[in-house]
Amino acid sequence: MNATNAEELARMLPPDALLSSCGSAELADLLSGAPLQAMRKGDTLLRQGDRGDTLLILMAGAARISMVATNGREIILDYAEPGTVLGEIALLDGGERTASVVATRDGQYLTLTAAAFEAFVARHPAMAWRLLREMARRLRQANSTIESDRAFASGPRLARFLQRLMQSNKADPTVRLELSQTELSMFAGISRENVNRQLAAWSDAGIVELDQGRVRVLDHSILSEIAAAAE
Repeated sequence: MNATNAEELARMLPPDALLSSCGSAELADLLSGAPLQAMRKGDTLLRQGDRGDTLLILMAGAARISMVATNGREIILDYAEPGTVLGEIALLDGGERTASVVATRDGQYLTLTAAAFEAFVARHPAMAWRLLREMARRLRQANSTIESDRAFASGPRLARFLQRLMQSNKADPTVRLELSQTELSMFAGISRENVNRQLAAWSDAGIVELDQGRVRVLDHSILSEIAAAAE
């Protein structure tokens, strides 16, 4: 990967990405040996339980991140957009993949091996401290999310997850969410029946628009008020 593409990736990385603290020169060094791979919609890029000796950087397209709980239920954790780093947990601790990643649109991604990443950190020792700070920030955020979600009823919780999905699309926060109600229920941890009931009520009130199972938020201010309403 050349320096020009590294600069492009630096602009693409979200603020909370694992590599967001890297400069263009550091990214060029890190990604010089990272091959670009093509993906098609439906491809499994990472599989839960597999050995994690590589990380991926999504360059184009989109992907769904999910895990299967011990009771067999699939839980959707997030939706990845270009610039997202995937598979870094297993790469850093040498364990198994904690989640699966499936492409939801055609695109491309970079692959970086554990050996290449370790060599990069050895060349840039300050990067190790920045990685520790980022992982600590993620742990703090995860704890805060778990604690706060327990304090919300299904309506406010659904509103919060809709907001979280919209915030991932900074270019157009009013974009229609290409997400089925079944997927939304798995993402928010709410039964599909409750999701359907809540969305129907919000549709009648003009807060959202439903179109063939897809959702578009019409009134962001009201949704924000619902999201902040405690149980």
